[in-house]
Amino acid sequence: MNAAHAHCDAAIAAESLAARETSHPNWLLTTTILASSLAFIDGSVINVGLPALGVTFKAAAGDLQWVINAYLLPLSALLLLGGAAGDRYGRARLLVIGIAMFGAASIGCALAQNLVWLLACRALQGVGAALLLPNSLAILGTAFSGEARGRAIGIWASMGAVMGAIGPVLGGWLIDTVGWRSIFLINLPLAVGAIVLALMFVRDARREEKAPALDLAGGVLATAALGALTWGLTIGAGHAGWTLVALALAFAGVVLTLGFLAVEKFKGEVAMMPLSLFGSSSFVGLTLLTSLLYGAMGALFVLIPYVLIQAGKYSGAQAGAALLPFAVLLAAASPLMGSLAGRVGSRGPLIVGPLVVAGGFLLVLRIGAGSDYWTTVFPAILAIAIGMAAAVAPLTTAVLATVDSGHTGSASGVNSAVARTGGMVATASLGAVLGASGSALISGLHIAAIGCAIASIAASASAFFLIELPPKFRLPRDGV
Repeated sequence: MNAAHAHCDAAIAAESLAARETSHPNWLLTTTILASSLAFIDGSVINVGLPALGVTFKAAAGDLQWVINAYLLPLSALLLLGGAAGDRYGRARLLVIGIAMFGAASIGCALAQNLVWLLACRALQGVGAALLLPNSLAILGTAFSGEARGRAIGIWASMGAVMGAIGPVLGGWLIDTVGWRSIFLINLPLAVGAIVLALMFVRDARREEKAPALDLAGGVLATAALGALTWGLTIGAGHAGWTLVALALAFAGVVLTLGFLAVEKFKGEVAMMPLSLFGSSSFVGLTLLTSLLYGAMGALFVLIPYVLIQAGKYSGAQAGAALLPFAVLLAAASPLMGSLAGRVGSRGPLIVGPLVVAGGFLLVLRIGAGSDYWTTVFPAILAIAIGMAAAVAPLTTAVLATVDSGHTGSASGVNSAVARTGGMVATASLGAVLGASGSALISGLHIAAIGCAIASIAASASAFFLIELPPKFRLPRDGV
């Protein structure tokens, strides 16, 4: 999923409004790659570590879900606010602060003596990622112009895919040989290198006017709403079921969401999520598609390594390598699909791609406890990768094409936040599966795969019914 996020997030850099040259382009590009790699590696490697964490802390399924969502919650809710903070206080400054926070939190995770300690540090990692990710992309977008910008963004996205692919394999090997604490320490060399390079080579461009005040009320409400909804869903989808507490949390999440929307409407164009974006049916369709498709991917990247380790007796390194074909194919095929979308439009690939993904999830139904990787797991991963490769680059293209030039940064940021929220909601829904063992775990995997297939079909339907055809493909009206 992180490889897909790399291409999705690249839109933020691609559409930065101000462009300027830099006297150290290669070093600046290296800085942004190192900084962003922290988020990509950490987001993928933790999935391989869930079984080991469960053993160490004697964690229940709901606890394991929070190991992932404690990170995704602040990242999803504060991603837009982190970018706005960079615009107001300086992107280079916020980049260094975010990297330092992420590095310190990683040390805290490695030293965690109990689950509460680990979750607190995971949340701090999420806040750090919400600061470093949008600002590293904005710095990249403003440092280059023209063809050089496109080339730099392509390198950044490809390296993000590579880091997301290497993370689970390296993490799995470290878990097998050193222990799970070491997977958090691999962040430190990247963090130190990124900070040193940022201090040496990254400078903020002079701003003509002061940026608008931060939408702090929106950020607080978004975090509280997502937290309540996720907590309620985690309880409701687990063995406890929809108790009064779960229902109360879900209701509170809905109320807080309505409050967030009211604040955003009041703030208008200076809101962290301008509601005017949703005046376009195409943008609504793309938002639904992103949430559904990335939610399905989030479930896949949690469940497959977990099931392979718990039921298939894979080592951590083997489980991490099982998903490697996904990242490799996505990185190789996405540029080609981006070019195709530029010629024929994004709607067709966004209809077909999720349907292929749905077929891949149905192939997951063939996976059992003793299944051979190459005849059962690999075909499913390959089909899902082909479908995602068909959709990821056209999705970015479509998001940027559905809004005017003044909203491209907000639109791409919202789309990136929605992608991570979809993954978070999916993870919160997996309690019953993660809490199962033996044949029940395989049955839970199959039920989840069917749910992911349905979500992927719904994503395709969102593209079909809500995304408008490009003008050149529309039928003439009234003889015109």
